[in-house]
Amino acid sequence: MTTAQHSEKTISLRSARRASLAGGVGTLIEYYDFSVYGFLTLTIGPLFFPSDNPTVSTLSALAVFASSYLIRPLGGWFFSRLGDRRGRRTALVATIVMMGAACGVMGLLPTYGQIGVAGTIAIIVVRLAQGFAAGGEIGGAATYIAELAPPGKRGFYGSTVSMGSTLGFAVAAGVVGLVRLLVPADQMATWGWRIPFLLSLVLTVVCLQARLRVEESPQFQELKEKAAIVRSPMLAALRSHPLSVARVAGLAIAFNGTGYFGVAYFAIFLQEEGFSATGVAWTSALCIALATFTYPWAGKLTDRYDRKPILLASYIIFAVIAWPVFALLIAATNLWAVGAVYLVFMFFTGWAQVPTWPLATELFPASVRYSGIAIGYNLGVIIGGITPLVAAALVAGTGSRTSPVYWILAVTLIGVITVARLPKTASKPLPA
Repeated sequence: MTTAQHSEKTISLRSARRASLAGGVGTLIEYYDFSVYGFLTLTIGPLFFPSDNPTVSTLSALAVFASSYLIRPLGGWFFSRLGDRRGRRTALVATIVMMGAACGVMGLLPTYGQIGVAGTIAIIVVRLAQGFAAGGEIGGAATYIAELAPPGKRGFYGSTVSMGSTLGFAVAAGVVGLVRLLVPADQMATWGWRIPFLLSLVLTVVCLQARLRVEESPQFQELKEKAAIVRSPMLAALRSHPLSVARVAGLAIAFNGTGYFGVAYFAIFLQEEGFSATGVAWTSALCIALATFTYPWAGKLTDRYDRKPILLASYIIFAVIAWPVFALLIAATNLWAVGAVYLVFMFFTGWAQVPTWPLATELFPASVRYSGIAIGYNLGVIIGGITPLVAAALVAGTGSRTSPVYWILAVTLIGVITVARLPKTASKPLPA
C-alpha cells in the first residue's frame, strides 16, 4: 500500500468535516477582512487620498487595493514554508491572527484630514500587511482540506474553500450595507466606515477557536515521522514542479480575473451608474451568498467528471456572457434586474473556482504542496487581483462602459490554455 493510499484510508469522515469547516470558516473570515476595503472604496478614497477629482480618489484607493496583491507572494513564501515545515495547522492559525489584527488596526487609523500624508502611508502599510497574511491563507486551507478529504470527494469537501472566500465578500457587502442603513449618511465618512473593520476582531476570535481544535494533516504527520520534511519547500517546488506552479498561476489568473468582477468591481460600477450604495451592497451580498450555496454541487460535478471539463466550460461561458452582462447592467433601471444578472454571473464563478483548489493540490507531492500552491496562486492572483483597477482604468481611459469585457476575454483565454493539456486527476490518490 502506498503512503498516499494509507493516508486516505486512515482519514475519518468526522476529521474531514471538521477540516472542511475550519478551513472554510477561516477563509470566510480572512476574505471578509480583505474585502471590506473594496466595498468601502468610494468612502475611503476621499478620506485617505483626497483630490478635487473623485475619479482620482477612487483610482488611488483601488491602486492600494491592488498593491496588497504584490506582497502576497512574500506572504505565501513565509506561511507556506511554515506549513510545509511546521505543519498546516500552525500556518493556518498564524494567518488568521495576522489578518484579524491588521483589519482591526485599519478600523482605528487616523485619516489624511487628521494627520496628513502619514494617514495615507498608514493605510498602505496596513493593507500590505493584509496582503501578506492573505498570501498564506487560501492555499493552506486547500492543502489541509484535500489531505483530510475522503478518496473521490476532494472536490466536494474542498468546495468549502471557495464558499468561504466568496461568502467572505458577501458578508462584507452585507455588513457594509447594514452599517450604511443604520448610520446617518453624514456620519458614514466620519466614523461609520470603521465599524466593519472593527467587527473583524470578534470574527477572528471565533475562527481561531475552530482552528485550534482541529488535528494535523495525516500526510504531514507521515512526512514528519519519516524525517522527509524539505528544507526549502518553495525552491524545491520551483525546481521539481515548474509546470505545476505555472498551471496554478494560470488557474489563478482565470478565476480571479473573472470572479473579482462579481465580488469587487460590480459594486463600484453600479454605484457609478447611479444606484444607491446601500442598495448595491445588499444586492451584492444576496447574489454572492445565493451563488455560493451552489458551490458544493460544482464540487460534486468536478469529482464525477474531473476538473478539466468543468473548468473549460466555465471559461467559455464567461467569454460568451461577458458583453451581455455589462450591456444588461448598463441598461438596468432597478436592482431586481441587476440582481438577476449578478446572480447568473456569480453562479458560474463556482465552476471556475471550485475545481481549481482540488486540482492544485493534485499537482504537487505532500512535501511541497502548500508551497507549490502558494507561489503559483499568489503570482497569478497579482494579475487577477488588479481586475477592479484595470476595469476602472479601462472605462476612464476609453470612455466605454463595456470595455472591461476585453479583460474577461484575456483571462479566460489564459485559463483555456492552462487546462488544455491537463491529465485526469480527480479519480487518482493524492500524491504522497
